Amino acid sequence: MSHTIIQHLTIDGGPATQDFYRKLLDSLADGVYFVDKERRITYWNRGAEAISGYSAQDVLGRSCRDNLLIHTNAEGCQLCLCGCPLAATFRDRVNRQADVFLKHRQGHRVSVSVHVSPILDSERRVIGGVEVFSENSSKIAALERAAEMEQLALVDSLTKAGNRRYTERVLRDSCDRYCRDRENFAVLFIDLDHFKAVNDTYGHDAGDVVLKAVSRMIVNNLRSFDFFGRWGGEEFIAILTNSNKAYARVIAERCCALVRSCVVEWAGRAIRPTISIGVALIQPDESQTELLARADSYLYQAKQAGRDQFYGP
Repeated sequence: MSHTIIQHLTIDGGPATQDFYRKLLDSLADGVYFVDKERRITYWNRGAEAISGYSAQDVLGRSCRDNLLIHTNAEGCQLCLCGCPLAATFRDRVNRQADVFLKHRQGHRVSVSVHVSPILDSERRVIGGVEVFSENSSKIAALERAAEMEQLALVDSLTKAGNRRYTERVLRDSCDRYCRDRENFAVLFIDLDHFKAVNDTYGHDAGDVVLKAVSRMIVNNLRSFDFFGRWGGEEFIAILTNSNKAYARVIAERCCALVRSCVVEWAGRAIRPTISIGVALIQPDESQTELLARADSYLYQAKQAGRDQFYGP
């Protein structure tokens, strides 16, 4: 431990006082370490050892600029090389807090919340810094649980597409963006042809396999920022962001062709599904309900024209 830093952390600075603070810091579950002006690690408590896997012997005398712990932010930027909170605090003497990841000695990443403060001498010159860090495992677990609960509420359990509630939300958001920013989008209202006959002939388990196969095939044909959701039963809706009429028609035709080429093997027999699609582009002053009604009307016309095709403007 740096005696200079300990002396400036205590009023008296005597050996007994310094020993008390050492024991106090070592009793903490949080990690605590000190650095000098060159950012060399001069103290490393037992909490830091427990969280990182590195002992004091491993790190004392090493510079945090050596990137031993490989601090990164959520985007993967290595903070020890650029954007180090300690270095910034040395410059402006401002306390900082950040949620980062450090590399454990065994190789895995650990999510930690860090608090950084400068250490000043009697003339308020920076002589070092202190970082306190604690695990975010409970916070991460809570976020993961929340994400899982949200997924269960928004994802169709069979096809893994968005469920109706999620589809309605995305459709509403798309309409709002169009009203605000005039960001065009198109809706594909998709229905499996003769799906009742599939269930009646092969059973509902076979129907489920067909639904999953068709869903997966359509999703793989969309862009990453487009949306695909199950509207109900054998009906699906795709929302094509920043789409014009020509692009929407190309995607609709491609979806029909891809599903037409799909063969689902079931109990030694081949099921060959097809789909019909109604294509509608958002229009000025059109509500979500009106847009869907128009897409549904085009879908009906595609069915009436013989199925296995799309219809739209």
